[in-house]
Amino acid sequence: MSGWTAKRFWKEATVEEAEGGFTVKLDGRGVKTPAKAALTVPTRAMAESIAAEWQAQGEKVDPTTMPVTRSANAALDKVAAQKDEVTELIAAYGETDLLCYRAEQPEALVARQCAAWDRWLDWAEERYAARLKVTPGIVPVLQPAPALVALGKRVEACDIWELAALHDLVGLTGSLVLGLAVAEGALAADAAWDLSRVDEDWQIAQWGEDEEAAELAALKKQALLHAERFWILRHTA
Repeated sequence: MSGWTAKRFWKEATVEEAEGGFTVKLDGRGVKTPAKAALTVPTRAMAESIAAEWQAQGEKVDPTTMPVTRSANAALDKVAAQKDEVTELIAAYGETDLLCYRAEQPEALVARQCAAWDRWLDWAEERYAARLKVTPGIVPVLQPAPALVALGKRVEACDIWELAALHDLVGLTGSLVLGLAVAEGALAADAAWDLSRVDEDWQIAQWGEDEEAAELAALKKQALLHAERFWILRHTA
């Protein structure tokens, strides 16, 4: 980031129009990414969120309290530089989508998975003409090529800002279908989190919750909610 320091050096963070979108300035100095690219984002809403993060900093700067800034940096420095690779990485989740791998027993868990996941596989078929196969156990199942192509095309249509968000929407849930459903506005991120945790929640109900695992899960959920927010900021004027 431009002028990066552990201490705050600016009084006011503002938003200005720039070529290709909007940028944030600190006392008139443009913010840059860690790779020294101009931090120009596609919507005013995103820029205003970034400016608010900078404005909210105290005497010492805490990057962990600046999630929109970090996601914008990732889009510009990382995703833009390897867009094809990121696209392929996300699309590959369709080959091993969480929703396709089902328990064989106990019956109560099998029923819970069906109740939670079947409707979203149906949604993917209706939305993208992409029907994924379901299999018992964890042995990989070969998914139909047309379904993978259809899902892949949707991912390919994303720009770098959308890919930065979708990367986490998909990676944190383990499901390309759930990630796309959140991106399309068909499913809220908090609901997607619950759907991705059917197996874990079952185990917790049976054996109790591990404190460290619970803390890690809470962090992942917050990251998922942020990814949803970042996607929305990309599409908010």
